[in-house]
Amino acid sequence: MDAPGVIDMTRDAIVVSVLVSAPVLIVGVLVGLLIGLIQAITQVQDQTVSFVPKLLAMVLALTFCLPWAVEYMSDYCERCFGEPPIYRYNQP
Repeated sequence: MDAPGVIDMTRDAIVVSVLVSAPVLIVGVLVGLLIGLIQAITQVQDQTVSFVPKLLAMVLALTFCLPWAVEYMSDYCERCFGEPPIYRYNQP
């Protein structure tokens, strides 16, 4: 395999990992921001208050997005292992 093929496969792997992890991370950030805002309004400055709601929201998001993530990752694996990369990446 030549250098452009390796670069394309690496780029695809990074894009897949970012897309698969994005829903859970976005939910964690949004819930953390909301809990932080509520803590600032109520002046409750306990660090452990935001942990449990954030954890539950991220588990719920993972449960909801897991079928899509598994399908997306299996499609990526089929693209990687299904056909030889030398034929896929060296087409004119």
